[in-house]
Amino acid sequence: MDINEVFSLFNNLGYFGVLIISFLGSIIVFVPVPYFPILITSALDKHLDPNVISISSATGAVTAKMIIFYASYYGRKVLSDRTRKRMLPLQNLLSKYGWLGAFIAALTPIPDDLVYIPLGLAKYSPWKFATATFLGKFALNEIIVWSTAYLGRPFVEDLTSRKIDPTYAIIGAITSIVILAVIVYLSLKIDWAKLIGRWFPWALTQDKLDENEKKEGM
Repeated sequence: MDINEVFSLFNNLGYFGVLIISFLGSIIVFVPVPYFPILITSALDKHLDPNVISISSATGAVTAKMIIFYASYYGRKVLSDRTRKRMLPLQNLLSKYGWLGAFIAALTPIPDDLVYIPLGLAKYSPWKFATATFLGKFALNEIIVWSTAYLGRPFVEDLTSRKIDPTYAIIGAITSIVILAVIVYLSLKIDWAKLIGRWFPWALTQDKLDENEKKEGM
């Protein structure tokens, strides 16, 4: 598909097409399916507003990430009571700093599921997660869309003409899986009271622990 065919596609799908492609590119855990080339080419369509493109893409991406987040959020129920109690200090810590972590993961090109899944396991606030992720994705999209608008068509033609070696995608997926497996394992096995208590003693206060235990029972 050349760049003219891409423009024709967006004339038919418009903002909804941006949303769907962003959703599909974000829902597949670990496999980096880039939707940015589509985001870039759509920014050059004079029929589409750059800001609405960013909003549409962020909405699609966040919808996908919320599914992944909730899968780990409710998957926590299969953990033993002992493991969940061990994670309470981590839950307290993330309740304060999780928003920043989710925002940075959304704003940068790192494999964000490495951050989002642990946040779900720690029962981070879904509303705060959605807000942070949306703002991060929107800010990243705005940078891409407006940079494209200023750099123009030659830049896009050069970018879309390049081929991506699938070997890099496979290596990236395997690396992400290994790293996440280590993170999840440590999240479940580490004595967070000892580790966090040394640097963030406020996360071990009894009222905080009681508050989160009540949430666990809801």
